[in-house]
Amino acid sequence: MYDKIRVWHDCLEDIKISVSPAIFTTWFSQTYLFGLKKTDKRYIAEIGCPSTFIKTTIESRYFGLIQDSLNNILENPCDLIFSVRQKKSKINDKNLGVPLFENTQNKNDIIDAVLKTKLRKGFTFDNYAVSSSNQMAWAAAEAVAKNPGSAYNPLFIWGGVGVGKTHLMNAIGYEILQKENDAKILFCTGEDFTNDIVEGIRKKTTQEFRNKYRKLKLLLIDDIQFIAGKDAVQEEFFHTFNALATSGSQIILTSDKPPPEISKLEERLRSRFEAGLIVDIGAPDFELRCAIVQIKSRERGIDIPMESVQLIAGNIDHARQIEGFLIRLSSVINLKKTPPDEDLIENLLGKRNDNTQSPIKASSIDVISAVSKYFSVKKRDLLGSSRSRPIARPRQVLMYILRTQLSLPFQEVGRIVGGRDHTTVMHAVEKITHIASQDVQIREDIRGIKNML
Repeated sequence: MYDKIRVWHDCLEDIKISVSPAIFTTWFSQTYLFGLKKTDKRYIAEIGCPSTFIKTTIESRYFGLIQDSLNNILENPCDLIFSVRQKKSKINDKNLGVPLFENTQNKNDIIDAVLKTKLRKGFTFDNYAVSSSNQMAWAAAEAVAKNPGSAYNPLFIWGGVGVGKTHLMNAIGYEILQKENDAKILFCTGEDFTNDIVEGIRKKTTQEFRNKYRKLKLLLIDDIQFIAGKDAVQEEFFHTFNALATSGSQIILTSDKPPPEISKLEERLRSRFEAGLIVDIGAPDFELRCAIVQIKSRERGIDIPMESVQLIAGNIDHARQIEGFLIRLSSVINLKKTPPDEDLIENLLGKRNDNTQSPIKASSIDVISAVSKYFSVKKRDLLGSSRSRPIARPRQVLMYILRTQLSLPFQEVGRIVGGRDHTTVMHAVEKITHIASQDVQIREDIRGIKNML
């Protein structure tokens, strides 16, 4: 007789290989094997899901993946039944092997080391959610943490505000400290590095500065673009970089732009940055935002139902905004002694959207008219059901502008654009966001429409 906990643990481990960490966390981490029966030569597995939304999603998207895994584990054909069931206890959570929310290692022995290195507490690999937008950067960071100084040196991570660059950089330092408490590690910003040099020159203590920075095992500099255009600072960083690289030390840098796009950066520094690995982190997709909501809410001791997790992730685009919303939600819960139900979250999301100043002053009707005129497409076609490319792309741009410029909820955008489902709107916004990061023409189109408004 198979043990249900062990069977489901093995199944989840198998599924982890086939899906991204964010998808695993969002859809599978709270499921469990409620029942397992054998009839003749077949098994019947009943899989418990915490909500109807998760049940429907897993059943429609991942039925075959789960069935294949259970067939292999049980060595017999297996039929699946999905049901909405809550776990009676949380004891099994540890047995499911979901490390994203659990950090069983005792951190007390490295607190002093973290403070000394100026790393930011709480930024670890354990609570870093991974999806397609940051998977490359995460994989590179893990490789560097396992083999500092030789995997990728330097590691240059770039991306927009609030996408997780600093978190990932800190996670590397924390991981190395766990293995070696007395490792010489220093985290600083580009501004800190600049101030240290200025202070050293002013006080004639440049040798102390060099002793501080050139004998490290790991140097992490956040916002390295800050040193661009500062000749003395770039000169000193060039020699610091060379000294560390020659001694086999690891260098990790973050920036809001890739090296070729950092203006006033010396060519010799740009060349050294490009000699390592350059990875970018894009804006978080829907599933990654769901994982972030789960992580941040659990850190604050808030138990949010999955439907509400989806609601928050569908209406807030950035990780820092998610954290700000959860701080507000936590305050309301503690003040009013009320549970974080869907009504409360919808109310807070509504107030958030009401208080958000739109980048452009226009109504949804104005935006529809502008997009229609710009692309020479009839309004009726724009809001209709045609999927032809000459209509579909302008429609996606329309959804993108309504969402990003007017800050309308996904559900409202869907209602305006022909009564479409909010998931269709989310897909359109993410697609245009991705295309706009690579295609100059689409950026010009969006700018042209905004100018018309």
